[in-house]
Amino acid sequence: MTKILSLIANPNSPVIDKPVLDRLRKTFPKCELHEVEKGVACEVKLIGVDSDTFLGAHHARDGKSIDVNLVAGENRRKRLLIADMDSTMIEQECIDELADFAGKRAEISAITERAMRGELDFEAALKERVAMLKGLPVSVLEEAYEKRITLTPGAKTLVQTMNAMGAVTALISGGFTFFTSRVAAACGFQHHQANELIIEDGRLTGEVAMPILGRAAKQNALLRLAGENDIDLTDTLAVGDGANDLSMLERAGLGVAFRAKPAVAEAAHARIDHGDLTALLYLQGIPQAEFRD
Repeated sequence: MTKILSLIANPNSPVIDKPVLDRLRKTFPKCELHEVEKGVACEVKLIGVDSDTFLGAHHARDGKSIDVNLVAGENRRKRLLIADMDSTMIEQECIDELADFAGKRAEISAITERAMRGELDFEAALKERVAMLKGLPVSVLEEAYEKRITLTPGAKTLVQTMNAMGAVTALISGGFTFFTSRVAAACGFQHHQANELIIEDGRLTGEVAMPILGRAAKQNALLRLAGENDIDLTDTLAVGDGANDLSMLERAGLGVAFRAKPAVAEAAHARIDHGDLTALLYLQGIPQAEFRD
């Protein structure tokens, strides 16, 4: 099986320069090297993989902020993208922003962090945090979205490019439908799914509709969308950062940990710590000339 050694930098810091490329050529003298995007992405087609592959690649990057991953050479362009929202497609955790309005950011953020690390049961942690928002006026949701929520760099480009390729795109979140509906529209996702906050008389009741969409539900969404669209799992791409994303990342053809918690980064097929979300396009061998936004 052919393997592709992928090196990707942040577009705002295109540090894959001549010295890096020269080191790669020296490390893999018999392998084909291709610059996908000058300064930002390159890849080496490997015939046979040994235990020194990553060691050699990490040496070649010379301490620069470059993501190094090994991906399959076959079925690179995926037909289904399924993405987490909080701290992945957007730069914030929506529930933590709402907590700020309730004056409980420290308490709720601490629970969020532990849940995303896999130290707490996701469903129980969500119920606990939502209960602490009881009484917040519904107008706070719109204010939080308008004033606090920002798309992660590359988010719209990733989704629009996948759409242009004919892929199915879905935003699947353990957050809330109020936010996924807006983020999905802003990025161009074809589908979105999340939890629903219960509202009565214009205020949050402190409850969330059942069943709660957690780790198992994200994996099930991947399987359902792949089945409904006759897409083999090898042709799927998933991205997320937290423990509740692990099952879908493991089942996808390519599961990418994006600036993720340590346990998630270790378990995923690929990890992006430095690049933006366009890195998921480069992992598929897609050059900037084919990007859409």
